[in-house]
Amino acid sequence: MAESTPPNPHLEGPSDIDLLRAHRAGDVDAFTRLVERFQGTLLRHARMLLLNRGGAGTAEDAVQEVFLKLARNPPDPTEESVELGAWLHRVTRNRCLDMLRSDTRRRDREVRVGTPETDSPLDPALAAVDAQDTRGAVERTLKKLPDDQREAVTLRLLEERSYAEIASITGRKIGTVGWLISQGMKALATELSPLLEA
Repeated sequence: MAESTPPNPHLEGPSDIDLLRAHRAGDVDAFTRLVERFQGTLLRHARMLLLNRGGAGTAEDAVQEVFLKLARNPPDPTEESVELGAWLHRVTRNRCLDMLRSDTRRRDREVRVGTPETDSPLDPALAAVDAQDTRGAVERTLKKLPDDQREAVTLRLLEERSYAEIASITGRKIGTVGWLISQGMKALATELSPLLEA
């Protein structure tokens, strides 16, 4: 089921930095508002990064840990360079990459001891329904992209982030971000063109 896009919470109310200051001063309501403001966008980012990782709830777990970090060790709002949205996305990205590295190490250990991981097959009826779903087709196509392209395309298309914001989140140069988005969009267009012509 497709998620509806909530109204932009940044258009009304206090700024991110004002809420961050209030949270650091002990205002619980300010922290709650920050969670409400960023939870959806961070979940989408985490889901795209963890697309190849099995198990429900992994993106939710990652985002929960991001908010725990915000609660315990928030960035300093007096620093000129602080942009809370980019900071939260960087923390989300780092947590997801840690989870993926941990999975790789675990699979390597299982192979060494002779107990390879078994994946549960998808229900064929659900797979057939998903094949007709445009969102499912886009997600399957995104899954085929290299991780760096998938992340850049997701941040650009689904999160509507600027190239500069994506560069800040991923730690890449703006030119590299542009190239990754260009390559990813070409691959998406190639993969999805038969679906769009049908």
